[in-house]
Amino acid sequence: MTSENLKTQWGQFIPLVTVFFFWGFVAASNDILIPVFKKAFDLTQGQSQFVSIAFYISYTVGSLIYMGVSLLLKQDLVNKIGYKNGLALGLVISALGTLLFYPAANTGSYPLMLAGLFIVGLGFSLQQTVANPLAIALGPIKTGSQRLTLAGGINNFGTTIGPLIVSFAIFGSSASGNTELSVESVKIPYLVLGLAFLAVALLLKFSSLPEHPETIEESPADTASSKNSALYYPQLLLGMLAIFLYVGVEVSTASNLPSYMENELGFEIGAIAPYISLYWASLMIGRWTGAVEVFSDVISIQKILRFVAPYLAFAVFLVVNAIANHDLTPFYIYGLIILVLIAADIASKGNPARMLLIFSSLGIVALLTGMGTTGIVSVYAFTSVGLFCSTLWPCIFTLAVSGLGKHTSQGSSFLIMMICGGGIISWLQGFVSENIGIQKSYIVGVLCFSYLVFYAWKVSGILRRQGINFDTKISGGH
Repeated sequence: MTSENLKTQWGQFIPLVTVFFFWGFVAASNDILIPVFKKAFDLTQGQSQFVSIAFYISYTVGSLIYMGVSLLLKQDLVNKIGYKNGLALGLVISALGTLLFYPAANTGSYPLMLAGLFIVGLGFSLQQTVANPLAIALGPIKTGSQRLTLAGGINNFGTTIGPLIVSFAIFGSSASGNTELSVESVKIPYLVLGLAFLAVALLLKFSSLPEHPETIEESPADTASSKNSALYYPQLLLGMLAIFLYVGVEVSTASNLPSYMENELGFEIGAIAPYISLYWASLMIGRWTGAVEVFSDVISIQKILRFVAPYLAFAVFLVVNAIANHDLTPFYIYGLIILVLIAADIASKGNPARMLLIFSSLGIVALLTGMGTTGIVSVYAFTSVGLFCSTLWPCIFTLAVSGLGKHTSQGSSFLIMMICGGGIISWLQGFVSENIGIQKSYIVGVLCFSYLVFYAWKVSGILRRQGINFDTKISGGH
């Protein structure tokens, strides 16, 4: 390891996380598009979830295309064109997808809208393939997963303001009382987003990001390189399903929330955006909390930051909503729920398997509370799922690729492929809701979290047998 890897390379890391911001901005904005398209195109709840399916299934298709091109080239695509070029290409592909919103809005075509989102997602798939391992590589391996958590926190800044900006662009300010649903109102925001994609592509192209960063691998002494494929490792196979279900429950909880609030609680569609923003802000709150070790290795400072970071993130949510002229009064009580997150983070002691077990169990409790209560209590129970999903991506990612050695990059591609769970599980919950009701349909999420609890327990034993113990040596994700 060179001296450059002894500390986080902030000059390179900061430009990189702009793409994490866009992933969150678009993903959360989809939750505003779903009720708009549902009314504008007269869709069922299940049909409206095609928005999530089109967006998230593109990650799987994109990963398959990536693997196919790499096979044809007889060389990994990103290794051939470089990391910066890979990110820039992904952003250009996403920009092309936003262009389809213009003819789709003019012709009132739902399939064309979905095609636009699909192409945006294809670009994101390539960006994810490059950016996740790159975030880990830009500094010491021991804080690699924390850097990924911090990047996730930037992602969730995008998810926090995305619904508010898109909602404002479609409905205007909350004070205007405008609830008209015009499909044409979505084309300008997404054209502006496309221009932003191109601008960031240029920024990254001329940034100091490395084209071919050092590959940092941490392999146990047993047989890290003896297997022919990443698929021979049980932690990865089980982890692929874990990523599928984790992204599924994270996305479906939010994407079905507008329907619950509108149909069961009588909210106007234009008034739902702050609560969707709170859900995604909850992931930001949790990820800022989980990333404190990146900023300091002094234990006393880390203890302070574990309390400061979540409430700083919560303050960002409040400020953004204050700027949007939303009433903040209903949200102050949420500060008490954040204490549960802090206690869970402390109890996990930095062990990703223990954190996955604790946070998934709390996710089950939150969903059952939302299913068993009514009114604003149920809304806050469902939004608190965001708190307990917040650190699950880096936990699962770290556990799934630990011990893969030279197959780490291949394993990462397989994990990114499983992001399609965000669309499939969202559609499944929407379909279930048509039969048992939207509130009871959250049983789908309970089942997803139940598997994550099982994975946390099972993978600990698998890794221990391979000589990996996170209580004695915390790995950074490779």
